Amino acid sequence: MTVEAKWEKTKGNVGTLTFGVDADSFDQALDKAFKKVVKKVTVPGFRKGRVPRGLFERRFGVEALYEDAIDFVLPSAYSEAIDQTGIEPVDKPQVDVKEIGKGKKLVLKADVTVKPEVKLGDYKGLEVEDKNTEVTDADVDHEISHLQERYAELVVKDDGKIEKGDTAVIDFDGYVDGKPFEGGKAENYSLEIGSGSFIPGFEDQLIGLGVDDEKDVNVTFPKDYHAEELKGKEATFKVKVHEIKQKQLPKLDDEFAKDVDDDVDTFDALKEKIKNHLKEHREQDAVNSKRDSVVEQASENAEIDIPEVMITNEQDNMLKEFEQRLKAQGLSLDMYTKLSGTNKDALRDQMKADAEKRVRANLTLEAIAKAENIEPAEEEVEEELKKLSESYKISVDQLKKALGSNNFIKEELRLRKAVDLLVESSKPKPADKAEKKAEEEK
Repeated sequence: MTVEAKWEKTKGNVGTLTFGVDADSFDQALDKAFKKVVKKVTVPGFRKGRVPRGLFERRFGVEALYEDAIDFVLPSAYSEAIDQTGIEPVDKPQVDVKEIGKGKKLVLKADVTVKPEVKLGDYKGLEVEDKNTEVTDADVDHEISHLQERYAELVVKDDGKIEKGDTAVIDFDGYVDGKPFEGGKAENYSLEIGSGSFIPGFEDQLIGLGVDDEKDVNVTFPKDYHAEELKGKEATFKVKVHEIKQKQLPKLDDEFAKDVDDDVDTFDALKEKIKNHLKEHREQDAVNSKRDSVVEQASENAEIDIPEVMITNEQDNMLKEFEQRLKAQGLSLDMYTKLSGTNKDALRDQMKADAEKRVRANLTLEAIAKAENIEPAEEEVEEELKKLSESYKISVDQLKKALGSNNFIKEELRLRKAVDLLVESSKPKPADKAEKKAEEEK
C-alpha cells in the first residue's frame, strides 16, 4: 500500500491530516469488502455468496462496498500517515472521505488533536529543601505506644462509669421527627468512646453512664451526611448500656517485643528495629519529596497548552487505578460510591486537578528527555524487564509478549532518567527560605 500524507495545523493543538491510498490498494480493499458483503446478500436465483460481482454492483452500486473497504485500509493507512508526518495524536480522529471511487485513489481527511508543544523554562539548578531524616527517641516511643494500643486487651469494668477511651456495649434506637429511621437501631453494639465513629456529640453524652443506665441522646446529623433524608436533621437515640470495657495495655518488656515481632528477642532489639525502619522510611520519603519537588517546579516553569482530552483521558486512568485499589481491599466502585454518598462523575471531578498536574509533568519530562538526548541503554531496558518479571512472577519472554514491544519500558526509563537529571542538578534551598516557607505553611 502506498500512502501519501500531509499535515496542516489549524488552531492550537488541532490540525488536518490529509492522506491518500493508491488506487490499486483501494481496489483490493473493494474486492475484500465484496467477499465479506456478498455472504449476507440475497438475490433471487442465486445462493448466498454466489452473486456475481457485476450483478451486485448493478443492483446495489459499488458504493455499497465503500464503508467496508475503508475499514480495511484505514488502520494501516492512518498509522503510515502518522509516521510520515511525525505527529502524535492524543485522541481518536474524526475521519471524512474527500475522494473515493473504483479505480481511483482514496483520499481521506482527518481532524486530529495532537500532543502540545512544550516551551521549557528553568529546569536545572532548581532549589529543593533537604528534609530532616533524623529519628529521635520520642519518635520511637510514639511508634511503641501505637503498638501497645494495638495489642491492648479489653477488660470488663465491673464498677465505675464510662470514660473516654472505654468501649461501651449498648442498645440504641434512633428517631427523627418522632419516627424510627433505617439504620438507626442496633443491639449489643460495641462503641469506642472518643473514636468519632458516631454522629458528633453522641459519644460524649455517654460519658458518666454506668451499666444498665438508660439515656435519651439528642444529636443533629451533619449537613453533609451521606444519607440525603437525614442531612441536618435532629435525632433522638434511646440508649441502654449493657457493659463497659476498659483497655488494658500490655507491659513493655521482652515478652511484648516477642509478641509484636517474631524476629526479635528483647524490647531493646524491638526499639532498635523500629528506629532503623523509621530511618529508612524517612530517607525514602526525603528522596521521593525531592523528586516530586523538582518535577513540580520544572512543570510550573514550562509553558504548555494542554488539550482537554488529555486531562479527560488521565481522569479515566486515575478512576481505573482507584477502582483497582478498592478491589484489592474487597470493595467495588459501586459499593464505595454508595457508602460515601458520592458518584463516579463526582469522583472524576475531584481527580481533575491532579490529572492535569500529571499530564503537565509527563509532557515536561518528555520535553526535557528530548532536549537532553536521554535514551536508556539496551542493558537498562533488559534489567528493568527482569525486575518487572520478578515482580509479576512471570518470565521475561512472557512479559515481552504481553507488552508487545519495549517502547513502554523505554519511555518509562527515559522519564525516570529525566527526573534523575533534575535531582542531580538541583541545589539545596537556603535555610532562611526553607524556614520562611515552613512558617507560611503553619
